[in-house]
Amino acid sequence: MKQLTILGSTGSIGVSTLEIVAAHPDRFRIIGLTAGRNIELLAAQIKQFSPRIVAVALKEDVPRLERLCSGMDVKIVGGVEGLIETATAEETQMVVAAIVGAAGLVPTAAAICAGKDIALANKEILVTAGHLFMEMISTHGVKLYPVDSEHSAIFQSLEGHRNEDISKIILTASGGPFLNTPLDQLSGVTVRDALNHPNWSMGKKITIDSATMMNKGLEVIEAHWLFNAPMEKIDINIHPQSILHSMVEYVDGCVIAQLGTPDMKAPIAYALSYPERVATGIQPLDLTTVSGLTFFKPDLEKFRCLSLAYRAIQEGESMPAVMNAANEIAVEAFLEGRIGFLQIAQIIESTMDAHQAHDLHSIEEVLHADQWGRTTAREISKRLTN
Repeated sequence: MKQLTILGSTGSIGVSTLEIVAAHPDRFRIIGLTAGRNIELLAAQIKQFSPRIVAVALKEDVPRLERLCSGMDVKIVGGVEGLIETATAEETQMVVAAIVGAAGLVPTAAAICAGKDIALANKEILVTAGHLFMEMISTHGVKLYPVDSEHSAIFQSLEGHRNEDISKIILTASGGPFLNTPLDQLSGVTVRDALNHPNWSMGKKITIDSATMMNKGLEVIEAHWLFNAPMEKIDINIHPQSILHSMVEYVDGCVIAQLGTPDMKAPIAYALSYPERVATGIQPLDLTTVSGLTFFKPDLEKFRCLSLAYRAIQEGESMPAVMNAANEIAVEAFLEGRIGFLQIAQIIESTMDAHQAHDLHSIEEVLHADQWGRTTAREISKRLTN
């Protein structure tokens, strides 16, 4: 019986994780849950899974959740302190880090320092502070399991092989909803258009990142830290069918890949149950029904966010944290209808242009760079909309 805490239980990854837990009550038990503002769904999750402790992002939401859970044996806490208390609950063996964005940094770091294994679904943790988190993982002797479908595929393709035999890591990307949309038509696309992903069901922020291909830039940085791979050994292939989730090329010319029906429950389940596998209810892949698998290089001129991610990688130090912060603000502005789709990249680039990269030695310094990026991006966004 593996005892779990889920950071971000009401998001798409959190909900899928709980579906797996519900399907295997003999394998997993929920100790803690955390969520943002979706209090009704969180209350329903508490009633179903009976966690010992639950945290909400804002302290003012605690009384409301307490009313909804009246009579239940659960401790309800709020704010950053509450997130940390939940992430470090004594009984917890593994923490599923599924809070979207930089908000997941502090509770995930606390979980690592408390000796909890991590199932990592938050790209931004390694993007903004990869060197710090990998040092913490090593220092505290915990295990880190990737939940992103691409990184799970790489993890599985590396099993049983030596790192020194790796020639190349190849991340695949669907290309998102605008893969075949000409650049000169992207300025007029709507939020609804951008959220219409052809293959995956994800949260809004991640879906927009897929539409801009920023998600793939973040995944390159994440792969660098997860697999100790130099950037020059990490490639991206557009693969519209999303059947082959990523692959590893070895020095002998062999390529090992992981394939499957596009469903996030598969990589989540593998992270939770490793090295074993559990049933997920996913429809098995039938290659005889697949008309063809295609692969090609991304258009860096069309998907400028991907180019900006590569720039952040090259400049290093605090630049990835600032880029990530600016992206979160720009995506938020787009989702709220305050800017156009192409202005997402414009805001990120202008924020990066205004930043002088510098070393980051602590989580506090990462958060300071993140806050600087957010403040600067908001100011740039306001100028664009005035």
